[in-house]
This record gives sequence, C-alpha cells and structure tokens, in this order.
Amino acid sequence: MARIGGVDIPRDKKIKISMTYIYGIGRSAAMEILEKRGIDPEIRTKDLSDDQVQAIRNLISTDYKIEGALRTERNMNIKRLMDIGSYKGLRHRRGLPVNGQRTKTNARTRKGKKRTVGRKRKKVGKKG
Repeated sequence: MARIGGVDIPRDKKIKISMTYIYGIGRSAAMEILEKRGIDPEIRTKDLSDDQVQAIRNLISTDYKIEGALRTERNMNIKRLMDIGSYKGLRHRRGLPVNGQRTKTNARTRKGKKRTVGRKRKKVGKKG
C-alpha cells in the first residue's frame, strides 16, 4: 500500500482515483500531478514503481497543501469570520446554512434533526 501525505491510498484502484483519498486532492488535481510527473493515470497503484511514488510524494509536499495543514487553514478562516462578526460568521456560529440557502423547509444537514415546536393546548373551560 502506497503512503502519500500520511494517507494509505488503496492498492487496487487506478492511481487517478486512489489519490483522491488524500484530503485536498480531487480528480483534477490528481490528473495534474500525474501529468506533471509523466505517469499514466490508468495504471493501478500497486503497479507504480518506488521512484514514481517518490516523485508524486515530492510534488505534493512542495506544491500542495493537504490533510492537517489544509484542515487547520480552513478552520482558521471560519474562526476569523466568526471573530469579526461577519454575516457568514454568525451563520457558522448558529449552525445554519452560510451561503443564502433557504431554511424554511430544507437545511436539515446544517440544522440537525427536526424538532417540532408545538403550540400549547387551549384550556377547555366553562362558558359564561
């Protein structure tokens, strides 16, 4: 199993797909990396030579921000928005959608499980 960027990538998948298991590398970035190093994207991870794996590892470490560093930067950006009190920061703080989506009916992923807020029962009393 090849280890790139601190992640064990799957052996039996094509390298262009295996590289997407690394946080911060999607399909287009994976294809770009493979093109720069002259590696066939259709080759299986287990068929890569040690030199090819090392070349990929070196390119990623110098040119890309991945895994922990990327997660930290992303969290710091969100924290900065919350600290300065921007609208986006307030939405993050309240756990609501940030980019203008509707919340009346959807947004269950951000808001969590539905909590029904019921009205109180009317008191049944005597007339008159």
